[in-house]
Amino acid sequence: MIELLTPAEMGRADALAIAGGVPGIDLMRRAGLAVADACSRMAGHSGQVLVLAGPGNNGGDGFVAAKVLRQRGYRVEVLLLGDPGRLSGDAALAFSEMQAARLTAGILSQDTLDRVPGQASVVIDALFGAGLSRPIEGVAGEAIDRVNGSGVPVLAVDLPSGVNGASGEAMGPAIRASRTVTFFRLKPGHLLLPGRQLAGRVEIADIGIPASALDEVHGSEAGKTWRNDPALWGPAFRPPCLDGHKYARGHAVVVSGPALSTGAARLAAGAALRAGAGLVTVATPPSAALVNASHLTAVMVRSFRGSGGLAEMLADRRLNAIALGPGAGVGDETRALALTCLAGERAVLLDADAITSFTAEVEALAGALSRRTGARAADVVLTPHDGEFARLFGESAVGASRLARARAGAQASGAVVVLKGADTVVAAPDGRAAVNDNAPAWLATAGSGDVLSGIVTGLLAQGLDGFDAACAGVWLHGRAGALAGPALTAEDLEPALRQALAEFFSRAG
Repeated sequence: MIELLTPAEMGRADALAIAGGVPGIDLMRRAGLAVADACSRMAGHSGQVLVLAGPGNNGGDGFVAAKVLRQRGYRVEVLLLGDPGRLSGDAALAFSEMQAARLTAGILSQDTLDRVPGQASVVIDALFGAGLSRPIEGVAGEAIDRVNGSGVPVLAVDLPSGVNGASGEAMGPAIRASRTVTFFRLKPGHLLLPGRQLAGRVEIADIGIPASALDEVHGSEAGKTWRNDPALWGPAFRPPCLDGHKYARGHAVVVSGPALSTGAARLAAGAALRAGAGLVTVATPPSAALVNASHLTAVMVRSFRGSGGLAEMLADRRLNAIALGPGAGVGDETRALALTCLAGERAVLLDADAITSFTAEVEALAGALSRRTGARAADVVLTPHDGEFARLFGESAVGASRLARARAGAQASGAVVVLKGADTVVAAPDGRAAVNDNAPAWLATAGSGDVLSGIVTGLLAQGLDGFDAACAGVWLHGRAGALAGPALTAEDLEPALRQALAEFFSRAG
């Protein structure tokens, strides 16, 4: 599993390594060597390198890289932001070692901006890295603008300067890197937008921090953040047993909307079946029964009237996962259906109109979740996009980072929250979270979210818990989008999902 560390957590991991006997300067030397190696691959056998160095440890990594590159025969220029006399700790020692290698640093100022990027064939951005806490201003911001406008390849140290390591947000001017070298573990800012776009290709360098530091940074899984990947949820998702049968793989229900809004539920139902649910039923209002029945074959159709009729249907405990929202319509009727779904012991997914029907009333939703009992009481998944999230949790939640918003929403509601987007975040009420980065831009198309709801519901039906089902569903949805390719429509995702599942199970053995 690929765990993500915020800058603060990375600082604790550094400190633990140092406390365990690894000198800080050794960590810096290894980091700088990794940067130099990456720069050598970018520059080829010769070239001129400009190192923009900040006053902290990020700059110290840059000093080490500059020294190594100079020793390898590259022409290297270093411009330092600030007074070299104010450098301290390991950064000051790295600066002295660079000077001992007969490489001096100029000062980055208005007078030297014309040397940015100058004749450089590669720029090393060692200004601020992941620990930046405020927007970049002044000469550093002007230098970043000059680098970005030059077209010269940029290698960022740890994270492009200007990008918040915890949220991925650009804090004023931000470097657009061709590549980034980070250390020990990825940061959330490498995966969350726009940081993911600004970082370019990211490689992780081992600088000698022991893996055991992770256990001390996080004493338990609660509060951990991962990159969404099969290693995270794969052990919970196994192929059918040879001696199994369809009833052992669960019976999913997707609630349809009225006659003119049935397509979304059918997309979800087909995806649930393709994701592996043994049986899938579309629960439909009588007015839409004929429309749904005429389009469905392997998916069954069953009619109900209102929340009372749905409750009667759900008295069958074999129906162990239900999805409500796609095409359902917004209003009191859908809200009543949602409360009916939540009153049972089965897994529940609420999407789209079901979420909007609780606008500004997350307390009512949370109250319904708190009254759930049974083994699957915690298996409730909400799948809002940004607009639906804001309607449910309030506009005040919009200013926070996507990771913080998803976590806050999960805690407030008591459900697993899938905050959908190009950088979808999955968060559990206990603080666990995963950031997804495999979704192609072509997935932003009508009906795509309905397919995602169906995949997650199909996984819930097979017994995956809410967090694992959400993470697996999001990843498989992204992989199916990549396999479907350019100009995909939602209808292309279900057949592509078959290939995505085949790939996953072949690798899982």
